[in-house]
Amino acid sequence: MALAERWLLPDGVKEILPPKARQVEVLRRRLLDLYDNWGYEQVMPPLVEHLESLLTGVGKDLDINTYKLVDQESGQTLGLRADITPQVARIDAHRMNAQGANRLCYCGSVVHTRAENMLASRNPLQLGAEVYGHAGMASDVEVISLMLETLFACGIKDELSLDLGHVDIYRSVVEQATLTAQQSKQYHDLVQAKALPDLAQFVASLAVSESMANMLLALPRLNGGIDVLQLASETLADASATVKDALSYLQKLAAIMQLRYPSVDLYFDLAELRGANYHTGVVFSALSPNFAQAIAKGGRYDGIGEDFGRPRAATGFSTDLITLCDISADIQARFGVLAPSGEEATLLTAIAALRAQGVRVIQRLPGDDHEAELRCDRTLEKQADSWVVMPRDHNLKLKG
Repeated sequence: MALAERWLLPDGVKEILPPKARQVEVLRRRLLDLYDNWGYEQVMPPLVEHLESLLTGVGKDLDINTYKLVDQESGQTLGLRADITPQVARIDAHRMNAQGANRLCYCGSVVHTRAENMLASRNPLQLGAEVYGHAGMASDVEVISLMLETLFACGIKDELSLDLGHVDIYRSVVEQATLTAQQSKQYHDLVQAKALPDLAQFVASLAVSESMANMLLALPRLNGGIDVLQLASETLADASATVKDALSYLQKLAAIMQLRYPSVDLYFDLAELRGANYHTGVVFSALSPNFAQAIAKGGRYDGIGEDFGRPRAATGFSTDLITLCDISADIQARFGVLAPSGEEATLLTAIAALRAQGVRVIQRLPGDDHEAELRCDRTLEKQADSWVVMPRDHNLKLKG
C-alpha cells in the first residue's frame, strides 16, 4: 500500500470531524433525553459479542452483513455487531428479567460488511427504542409515535410520510399459493423489482387457480394511500383469515395515527418485505423528500428472544443518528468567546465564570496567531478593571 493510501478510510466507512461531531453529540443527547421522558431506559451493549448471540433468530441477511473475527483469548468466533436489536433482545431476556412491558433505548456504532444502499455508511451510529413484553396495538402505536417525535425533535417536519405494511399479507398469500422454495424466491425477486410484465409471465406458468393467480399479480400493485386498504380487502377476498386480520390491523392502526398526527401523510405498501427476516407483523418507516431513503424504520418482531430461552413480544424502531444530523433543520454550529493568553488571576476567574455558565471559551495559546481558525464570534477584553465580552471584529473571517 502506498504511503498516501495508508490514511484513507475503507470505502463506505466515514469519520465525523468538527463542527459536525459536536452537532451529532448535541442531537444524541436531545433524543436520548426525549426517550427518557417517555420512560425508556438506556442500555449500552458491547460492540463485539459471540457470533451466535448476535445472529440468534435474525436470518442470513444479518449474517452476511456481520464482520467475523477470532477471539485470541478463547479461540471462539466473535462478531462486530451489524444491528443492536438482537443485543437488546438478549438483554431483555437474560439480564433484566422484566415481567411486564420493558422500554429500552440505545445509541451506538454498528459495522456493516456492505452498505445498505448507495447513500448509507458502513459504520452508522444506530439510535433506537424498543418495547418488550407487550403484544397489543398500543405498543406499536407508542413506538411509531416516538419515531415521529424523534424526527420532529430534529426539526424534520415538512412533508413527512409514514409508510405502513404488514409482513403477514405477503407471507400468507405466498404460503396459500404453495410455491416451491425456488418459485418463492423468483416471485420475491420479481415483486421487489416491480417487474410487472415478467411477473405476469411467471404467474401464468404456475399451476394455481385463477383466484390465486390474481392475488399474486395484485400484491405488488397494492400500494398507495388509505384507499388501498379497501382495494386490498376486495382484491384479496379469497385470501386466508391471516391476511384479513392483517388488513384490519392496518386499518385500525391508520385511524389512530391519523388522529395523533394529522399532518403526516400515510402510505401503504402491502408487498413490503423490509426486515422480513425477523419481523412478524406490522412494519413501518418514515420518509422525507429531503432524503432518498427511509430515515427511520421498524416493526414488530415477536419471539425474537425465543432462542435466548425467553420469547417475548417486541416492537421498536431504529435510525442512523448521523443521517438525522445531516438532514436536521435546527442543529446549529456553536460559536464561542476568544480570550487572550495569560495567567492573570482576574482573567482566569472571568474565563471560569463564563464556562460555568455554559459559554464556550477558547483561551489563546502564546505564539498561536491563527485566530481565524477558531470558531469565536466574541472576544474577552479588559476594560478598566473588568473583563467584558465584546462582539468580535466582523472583518476577521470565521471558518464554518
